[in-house]
Amino acid sequence: MTTAAQPPRPPRRTSPPRTRIGLWFGRPLASFHLIVTIAVLLTVLGLVMVLSASSAESFAADESGYALFTQQLIGVALGAVAFYVALRLPVRYLRKLSFPLFLVSITMLMLVLIPGIGAERQGARRWFDFGVVSFQPSELAKVALVLWGAHLLASRRSEHGNIKSLLVPLLPAGLLMCLLVVLQPNLSTAIALGIILVALLWFAGLNARLFGAVLITGMALATVLAFTAGYRSNRVKAWLNPGEDTSGLSYQSTQAKYSLADGGLFGRGLGQSRAKWSYLPNAHNDFIFAIIGEELGTIGCLAVIGLFGLFVYTGLRIAMRSVDPFLRLLTAGATCWVFGQAMINISYVVGLLPVTGLQLPLVSYGGTSTAITLLMFGIIASAARHEPEAIAALHAGQEGRIARALKLPLPAVFSPQRAAMARSKSTRPTLAAQDRKRLEARRGKDGRGARAPEPGRTRVSSSRADTMSPSSTDRRGDSLRGRARRPEPQRREPSAGYAAGSRTSPRPRPEPQGSYRPRPEPQPGRPPVRSGERGYRR
Repeated sequence: MTTAAQPPRPPRRTSPPRTRIGLWFGRPLASFHLIVTIAVLLTVLGLVMVLSASSAESFAADESGYALFTQQLIGVALGAVAFYVALRLPVRYLRKLSFPLFLVSITMLMLVLIPGIGAERQGARRWFDFGVVSFQPSELAKVALVLWGAHLLASRRSEHGNIKSLLVPLLPAGLLMCLLVVLQPNLSTAIALGIILVALLWFAGLNARLFGAVLITGMALATVLAFTAGYRSNRVKAWLNPGEDTSGLSYQSTQAKYSLADGGLFGRGLGQSRAKWSYLPNAHNDFIFAIIGEELGTIGCLAVIGLFGLFVYTGLRIAMRSVDPFLRLLTAGATCWVFGQAMINISYVVGLLPVTGLQLPLVSYGGTSTAITLLMFGIIASAARHEPEAIAALHAGQEGRIARALKLPLPAVFSPQRAAMARSKSTRPTLAAQDRKRLEARRGKDGRGARAPEPGRTRVSSSRADTMSPSSTDRRGDSLRGRARRPEPQRREPSAGYAAGSRTSPRPRPEPQGSYRPRPEPQPGRPPVRSGERGYRR
């Protein structure tokens, strides 16, 4: 008994889960709200933990437990102002300010190395001391590099698209900035700059082999620099042999592990850390994650890692949804920078990497680092408001309470044509402008008037035009620069009363009504022309 073959079933259409979280993530302004929420939570957590971790050291030094906390609060206030300014700043102003900001950062990195201008602390010359506050120019260099690099790659990638345009001048300029930071010395910030440079090249579409070569070269240089200075080599030795000298080279990393183990699952409680009482050096700065593990336990550590993981998801989501290539590269590069710095800090606290000195973004003590990181979060939040769905929702009146309270301007719609025109004006003069200059110079020499060529085309000699085929001219159109092909004459159909072979004859004017035109006589050997025919041959 045979059964009839049944037709194949159509594939089931999978729909996203209709949950509250899925619906909330599908909102147009979900990315913007996520970035703002993550920035607020990390900043508040940083203020609380800096107050808890630095109270004992501040009380022993200044007889006040709020000295370091007050400086951190000033940095947060300046960062909040920078966050708001970044939200209101249009994207075109960011692109215009990127190169001047890069030049300013390079100049400041040079000035900080001069004795008498840069302040020296613990054998390093990294700060400008203004009395009440101090400023670290290497933190500003991170923002300058990611802004100018994204602007440069967004312009060069759409115009040329070759490897040289991706690497030059971004790679030499980035290496120069890293060299100036290493001379301070500050290898940890140089590593952060290297992360930004590698991320920009990766998301710009660099070849995988060449990207691997750049990455391996950077890691080799970092390894060589790690063994050049004495304190760096001591950190590497302490990491390779953690139990060899627990009271000397490995003392700080050993105490950090003790703090994490002492916290357990739920921690000893907020403010109840024992390592901050001069047992763990730099507990409020580089090793604040150990204090979080001791006071808030494993739950608090997982919460911090989860916030940074959510930040990575949101940043890459904004980069994928952005239509503007500048915002796409900027958001992706800044996300890799913040997340990479956070993971390096957490890794050397738990013993997975040697101690580098990179701070935990928005959590560790450091006014300049906190203010600059909040500025970068504001730029990412502005990019979130420039998503296509977010722009449509904001122009439709769905601003929300936060945007209404802050009175944020409506984001502009990205136009590829306007961006291409701005790129052509800023990078190179147009071919029509060059043609006008040549024509004016020619008129000034011989005094003869000449007909202006069409935009994008110039006159060529007849011999050159005859020897060049249209196909070869089209292939070399961009490289000829004034040797464009001559336009072909338009072909016209022969009119009545004219020979079909004489295509260059002008079209006859219509004769007035009533005029008489004699009919041509038939030639010998050819049939006479009848009425209604196309024409005749001479």
